Amino acid sequence: MGRWEPGAGDRLREAALSLYLERGFEQTMVADIAERAGVTARTFFRYFADKREVLFDGSSDLATKPLAALETVPATASALDAVAAVLDAVAEMVGGDRELARARQTVILANAELRERELIKLASMSAALADGLRQRGIGDIDANLAAETSIAVFRVAFSRWVAADEDHDLRDVIRETLARLRALTASG
Repeated sequence: MGRWEPGAGDRLREAALSLYLERGFEQTMVADIAERAGVTARTFFRYFADKREVLFDGSSDLATKPLAALETVPATASALDAVAAVLDAVAEMVGGDRELARARQTVILANAELRERELIKLASMSAALADGLRQRGIGDIDANLAAETSIAVFRVAFSRWVAADEDHDLRDVIRETLARLRALTASG
């Protein structure tokens, strides 16, 4: 397959994930990924800055698109209701392919550097969400608590979703997890 053929980015993502699962992240080189995808290493670097970015490609969309959901939430909504709308948007973006999410998560959990990168991404999302909540007039403490809570809810729900044997919608798992958190905090 020549490097000029369309779909090089998708082939690179597929090749990288497959190799990471087969060999491990550390043992996989950019040249290996490019070879399996049928492109040159130079082509790889046109799509990704490094081999980590294959797994985190689209993080900027994940940081910005869900925040747009805040604009659709009524101004009178609570911080947690606003967070619920953002979590629905996140589920829509990442919940389409559970097997891909499961494979990606397997690779990330097996490597400390990738786990750190994932945590940095989640912290950035939390900070952006807290800023968005403050812009809606929510106080600093409540905005920070709601944003951090959203990350905790997402992490718990996402882990449940990728590990489940049954085929559930990520949005439903997130909503159920948030409802359980609300019940937990209501019971004191």
